[in-house]
Amino acid sequence: MASRPLFPPSAVDLNREAVLATVSLRRLGKSYGAVEVVKAIDCEINDGEFVVLVGPSGCGKSTTLRMIAGLEPISSGEVRIGERLVNALPPRERDVAMVFQDYALYPHKTVYENMAFSLRMRGTPKDEIRPRVAEAAAMLGIEALLERRPSQLSGGQRQRVAMGRAIVRRPQVFLFDEPLSNLDAKLRGQVRAEIKKLHQTIGTTTVYVTHDQVEAMTMADRIVIMRDGSIEQDGTPDELYNQPASTFVAGFIGAPAMNFVDVTIENGHARLSSGERLPLGPRYGSVATKAEGKAAILGIRPEHFQPAERSSQRLSGTVQIVEPLGSDTLVHLEIAGGTLTARLPPEARPSVGETIEVGIDADKPHLFDVETGRALV
Repeated sequence: MASRPLFPPSAVDLNREAVLATVSLRRLGKSYGAVEVVKAIDCEINDGEFVVLVGPSGCGKSTTLRMIAGLEPISSGEVRIGERLVNALPPRERDVAMVFQDYALYPHKTVYENMAFSLRMRGTPKDEIRPRVAEAAAMLGIEALLERRPSQLSGGQRQRVAMGRAIVRRPQVFLFDEPLSNLDAKLRGQVRAEIKKLHQTIGTTTVYVTHDQVEAMTMADRIVIMRDGSIEQDGTPDELYNQPASTFVAGFIGAPAMNFVDVTIENGHARLSSGERLPLGPRYGSVATKAEGKAAILGIRPEHFQPAERSSQRLSGTVQIVEPLGSDTLVHLEIAGGTLTARLPPEARPSVGETIEVGIDADKPHLFDVETGRALV
């Protein structure tokens, strides 16, 4: 027999006005002795914005989040939430709620008790606690779980309880620290959509940390890519995908990753070591003139290849691996001494060892400086 919800639907108010706040990081830094893990970063997060901090392990993203939360002392700079400088404030006075990777639920308490705990500690009246827990449970579809304990829940259910515990506080800012890392791939996609829907419903300013670029691209209003304690690029998902500032960003955003090949700029073309030449689009006109005869890095996304008959600009390569994915086919080609990945239509089934031609849109490739890795446009 299914558990009966503890609260009637009338207790739920999904249309209440959200409490919003900006988050300002000004020359924010963190050092452990001589090791600088966050290097004087500047970042402004607007009211109601969903910002994702993304980057490889050790880049400083989780440390930055913990400094916002007050869980990590600040070495230099400022954290402001709204108009308040919060550097010296303990976590409980910052009006933020954090959702952790490992859920951090009390195993001996029920779901209801876990969600209500922070409100009780703050002295919230009992007749206010119950409808607030009901509201959060309804948002997350866990009304029937309120009498269970964490050991009786799946990983996805536990994560929803952790989110519910944060929601009931009605904070100015939500902080998520890799909340989906412990879930399987299918459940990650489901909970990812639920978090996005939750943000659309309540509109609270959200800072979300992940190392997964798919999470970042699908969830964020704005993405901040971190590398070695610094911000490599800050922009919308479209900006980072279409206008990467460096080979690091270009290789990090997109799945499969962007292909890179060494070229020489020659008469408005990128010449590969194989001797094949690709014309550079109009946006590279002035760059091509200034860089005539110089080495560069050409970046091509797998999805910007196409069957040869659809393009007048072609490259030839030897098939190394074929990966049918149903909706399309990934073909790994040996071109100019390296291996490039092309995403082709599902019917494409070349044989390993076969030499084929693939087309390419002349406006799609990117050029990067061979020494700094920075984009040339």
